[in-house]
Amino acid sequence: MKADVQTLQAKKAGTVDLSEEIFGLEPREDILHRMVRYQLAKRQAGTHKTKARGEISRTGAKFGRQKGGGRARHGSRRAGIFVGGAKAFGPRVRSHAIDLPKKVRALALKHALSSKVKAEELIVLDSADAKEPKTKDLRGALARLGLDNALIVDGTEVNENFARAARNIVNIDVLPVQGINVYDILRRNKLVLTKAAVEALEARFK
Repeated sequence: MKADVQTLQAKKAGTVDLSEEIFGLEPREDILHRMVRYQLAKRQAGTHKTKARGEISRTGAKFGRQKGGGRARHGSRRAGIFVGGAKAFGPRVRSHAIDLPKKVRALALKHALSSKVKAEELIVLDSADAKEPKTKDLRGALARLGLDNALIVDGTEVNENFARAARNIVNIDVLPVQGINVYDILRRNKLVLTKAAVEALEARFK
């Protein structure tokens, strides 16, 4: 399929061929959902923790008579019902990551790209270069392209001036092609790929 190529000045710069196998699929919500769950679960720190009874430094001696005291038959001050005691069934340090086959992860990325094409939310740029790291200039250029909420993906290396100018703009993310992922594609209204990014993606899925 053909797609128009634009410059940062919002002028046409020819066309580019997009692979049907990557950009022309019928998006499947179930695959996209599985991939987003996989990404969000994997990035959870899992460092939340409370102390169990074995980690509390308190007496384990029985502190009352077995009978006749009018209270429960406690044998330890470490019990969870006491102030300073343990937390019953509290969170433990663990990994929240779930498994997802590599082929499904690759397919999910193709479906995410295809969903942007189908929704007419994909823009192909000739290049994402800036002569100076000026946020004001870049904001004006993005406004001409109608971009106020977008993920911009460049080739193997992002132009440093462009990245520095973009990092102060709200709702604009800039990534090298190695960092492209389903969650970031779906969370932004527009996906902007440079010609270098398109070529790298097609080489990646050959």
